Amino acid sequence: MGMTMTQKILARHCGADQVSAGDLINADLDLVMGSDVTTPIAIQAMEKYGLDRVFDPDKIVLVMDHFCPNKDLQAARNCARVRGFANKMGISSFYDGGRMGIEHALLPEQGFVAPGELIIGADSHTCTYGALGALSTGIGSTDMAAGMFSGKSWFRVPASLRVNLTGRFPDYVGGKDLILSLIGMIGVDGARYKSIEFTGEAISRISIDDRFAICNMAIEAGAKNAIFPVDQITLDYLAGRISRPFTPVTADPDANYVCTIDMDLSQLRPVVAAPHLPSNVKPVEQYAGLKVDQVVIGCCTNGHISDLRQAASILEGQHVSPHTRCLIIPATQEIYLQAMAEGLLELFVRSGATVSMPTCGPCNGGHVGVLSDGERCVSTTNRNFVGRMGAKDSEIYLASPAVAAASAVAGAIAAPGEVM
Repeated sequence: MGMTMTQKILARHCGADQVSAGDLINADLDLVMGSDVTTPIAIQAMEKYGLDRVFDPDKIVLVMDHFCPNKDLQAARNCARVRGFANKMGISSFYDGGRMGIEHALLPEQGFVAPGELIIGADSHTCTYGALGALSTGIGSTDMAAGMFSGKSWFRVPASLRVNLTGRFPDYVGGKDLILSLIGMIGVDGARYKSIEFTGEAISRISIDDRFAICNMAIEAGAKNAIFPVDQITLDYLAGRISRPFTPVTADPDANYVCTIDMDLSQLRPVVAAPHLPSNVKPVEQYAGLKVDQVVIGCCTNGHISDLRQAASILEGQHVSPHTRCLIIPATQEIYLQAMAEGLLELFVRSGATVSMPTCGPCNGGHVGVLSDGERCVSTTNRNFVGRMGAKDSEIYLASPAVAAASAVAGAIAAPGEVM
């Protein structure tokens, strides 16, 4: 029987010729990642069990992004503990201060991810790296501790569902609309512990940043991971970032899929996911005119340069509503510098937006931009659960950068074409 892309990567990393859905395996890891939130717990677990070394200091990346720059004493202590651990273990890939960035944008940008590799990270949105043809998945902090020590992790081989993409995106529609529409179709558990594999002739017209956004939110459908095949767009992105050899995988023609979902990109429209689930997806017009207190454009989902360019194309010559706060968060320092060089940061400030340092910000209710009681936010982040951004009775509407920027100008949820 043939294997899917995900199964081929797992087979390669556990030394097997063949794996099937449901198999339990131990696999060698190419990379282990942790943040300022999850790594301190992993360090505590290592200390508890007397694990006094890591398997390879060059294959561990520690990123201080959730509460960095430190927002309070506890955040400072967490980062200090991780910093001390990195120094003790000889881990040079420690990102803090002027090297900071949101982990799921930073790792691909800095060349830590290559096709065919197996990566675990103590953050659920580690599935982002499937955009580059890698198998990446989120794990808990204790599994991170075990992975840092042994260089291995256990997996139950997931079954796969295939999403076949055709057509091309209409204006103001992109990867965020695609993944929200898919989650709206199958629900937050529609891909529970499955791999989502994207195929189809439309892939050649989907940018790498859109692929990052799509894979990032696979976990919101319950998926173990998501993965795109490697093509010229992938290779162009990797050029100059990756010098080590890598071997992409392709699915076998007779690979077994639980189901195939066909999506015609030309039929997609700008959408929003209303509170309090990413699956509560409706066309933006159904919520048009609903007043918003805040707009957030950034996050590991949509803080890439193309996202900022899209927002800028709508904000140019416009001004943020006086009744709405607009927060722009470039995902990494490199993206920040590129946006600066292109004049985007000045455009945002002159339009009445606030530009933040690269950080997770308000996405998990932890840093700049937390919502107060009863406030409503349109956000390019990936979750809209109760109390996710602050007050329990606040509301989050997930959307693309285009919808978010249009809503900032209108002071209410708006379709992009309405404010141009």
